[in-house]
Amino acid sequence: QVQLVESGGGLVQAGGSLRLSCAASGSIFSINAMGWYRQAPGKQRELVAAITRGGSTNYADSVKGRFTISRDNAKNTVYLQMNSLKPEDTAVYYCKERDMDIDYWGKGTLVTVSS
Repeated sequence: QVQLVESGGGLVQAGGSLRLSCAASGSIFSINAMGWYRQAPGKQRELVAAITRGGSTNYADSVKGRFTISRDNAKNTVYLQMNSLKPEDTAVYYCKERDMDIDYWGKGTLVTVSS
């Protein structure tokens, strides 16, 4: 059973930084694509950043140049470094792993950016 556990969320002032982590278990992590998504109150869940097993990345336009996704296959962990945070980045951030054509989600971690 694939399990994903996010951590690193919290309250930060605008312009600050946070680093989210997502620890995976129950899968062959190194061969799976991983992604970070977010859902703000009253809005749909949206892709923030994704990384392939080969390390290729893509980002939502709203976070390009500010956020960086990375992975450590030895630790079965994917990270999201978030810099220059804005109030509009406030959301619950979810980790997703695609394993054998099935998407698995973590429970999310809340990021709140105050102005």
